Amino acid sequence: MNPNKRPAAELREALATLRPYFVRASWLSLATSLLVLAPTGYMLEVYDRVVNSRSHMTLAMLTLLVLGAYLLMELLEWVRTAILHEAGITLDRKMSARVFNALFEANLRRVPGGMVQSMNDLRTVRDFLHASVLTALMEAPASIVFAILIFAISPVLGWSAVVGALVQVGIAWLTERSTQPPLSAANRTAIAAQQYADGSLRNAEVIESMGMLRDIHKRWMDKQREFLRLQAVASDAAGSYQAVAKFVQQVMGSLLLGLGAWLLLNRSLNGGAGMMIIGSVLGGRMLAPLVQIIAQWRTVVNARDAMGRLEQLLANVPPRPESMRLPPPRGALTVEALVAAAPGSAIPIVRGVQFALPAGRVLAVVGPSASGKTTLARLLVGIWPAASGKVRLDGADVFTWDKSELGPHMGYLPQGVELFEGTLAENIARFGEVDMAKVEAAARLVGMHEFILGLPQGYDSPVGRDGAMLSGGQRQRVALARALYGKPAFVVLDEPNSSLDEEGDAALAQAILMLKQQGTTFVVMTHRTSVLAVADAMLVLRDGTQQAFGPRDEVLAALQQAAQQAAQQAAQQAAAAAQPRPTAPGGALPAAS
Repeated sequence: MNPNKRPAAELREALATLRPYFVRASWLSLATSLLVLAPTGYMLEVYDRVVNSRSHMTLAMLTLLVLGAYLLMELLEWVRTAILHEAGITLDRKMSARVFNALFEANLRRVPGGMVQSMNDLRTVRDFLHASVLTALMEAPASIVFAILIFAISPVLGWSAVVGALVQVGIAWLTERSTQPPLSAANRTAIAAQQYADGSLRNAEVIESMGMLRDIHKRWMDKQREFLRLQAVASDAAGSYQAVAKFVQQVMGSLLLGLGAWLLLNRSLNGGAGMMIIGSVLGGRMLAPLVQIIAQWRTVVNARDAMGRLEQLLANVPPRPESMRLPPPRGALTVEALVAAAPGSAIPIVRGVQFALPAGRVLAVVGPSASGKTTLARLLVGIWPAASGKVRLDGADVFTWDKSELGPHMGYLPQGVELFEGTLAENIARFGEVDMAKVEAAARLVGMHEFILGLPQGYDSPVGRDGAMLSGGQRQRVALARALYGKPAFVVLDEPNSSLDEEGDAALAQAILMLKQQGTTFVVMTHRTSVLAVADAMLVLRDGTQQAFGPRDEVLAALQQAAQQAAQQAAQQAAAAAQPRPTAPGGALPAAS
């Protein structure tokens, strides 16, 4: 895709490429609509030719002709459906990867519109391409043919049919005006209710343990009732107008028949008595597409809302420009005056951080909670963009580096460990091609190999949804093995030992030391001192700013000296506060000056 084009038009442009499908389907719709008149022609010919001539052969031939018309009509219907279904598949082929990537990136960067609903929206648009309401729209041009035929029978009948069509258009406009707002609101409420339910299910253990189910359910029910209320309002309005539209269609058929009879009595009907019936049938067929569109207007509104949400998502997350292919990194890290906030926020979390780390070194990042360590980790692996400054790996901007190229050479362990449904081997191998030698090597590094071999299925053991089959420490070790899989050149670990015991701590330190000797660069965010033994350098963060950076021993000595000075100052202040204050005569304290 061209990154310079207006992103909001991507979906419309994809639909525009389907024009050949729609053109073919429209011609088939016109032919099908005309073939619908075959039963009427058969009826007139039977009453005229067969009854008057009493010819069995004529009846047989007419019957064969109308059966052939039926077969042809069904064949054309089948072909049209196949064409529109193929159009839907083509749209899905064009847009599914783009929508999925945009959805993924929107969630990654917390961009508005990044909801799983987006994939359902794409399905809604795709299904609309072969919905009956769209075929009704394609049959609308046949109404012009029917109108011309009615005018040929009688201008009076023609204008009467036009008036009926205008009434149906007015009903369609009223349907849109009365149903679109509540239907759109109902769709938004339904999405909110689904998201709330999904979030509740993800926290089922917390809800159950603290007895929150009743209140959580009440909140969900409030959202669900609001959705049902809005949907009922829209359905009531749509049902009313649908009934009116059907009434107009039925009345118009009878009115045109009566009007045709009146014209015949006044010798103003072209073609004789049979034209009364034909005029009535043509009038009904002329209004049929409009009636069907009104009856299925909810489908139109849903598809339009889905398109709007998709276009908003694609506008917020434009496609990434193609980047130049770069050689594999060696691990030299440079951070240049980094300032960054959470996506969608203007409040900086990291301010003015800058340092350089040669390849094959280990940097420990320490600091109190909310000091910016996790944000820095996300910036180092290129998940979040920087407001200013750069993170460079071997001189290349990490954020713009194609992650499909950089990913195999990078390891990342986030603070919140997530495993994916699949086997242990698949999770460690990052769900790519499983190289068992590399999988076992990564498992050995974190001390999980023997444990995995002891499982009934070994490395083919499923981890369950969210890694539910493993303990917290085991999940963290598997995620650590995933980060170290393939001996990447650059690894960022955010609190890698938060769930590890002493044995796990020792395995982590040993793994870092082994890969460091092979040239891997590590940045480890940690609260615990066990990693410091293998660190070459330290970075101290506080309130998002860099307090100290340098060789580990120098930074530790500076921190220790600062701690001693702070302790001495605190002791002096405590001693001063403990000194008895002189009292005024009578035991009163001296007045403040």
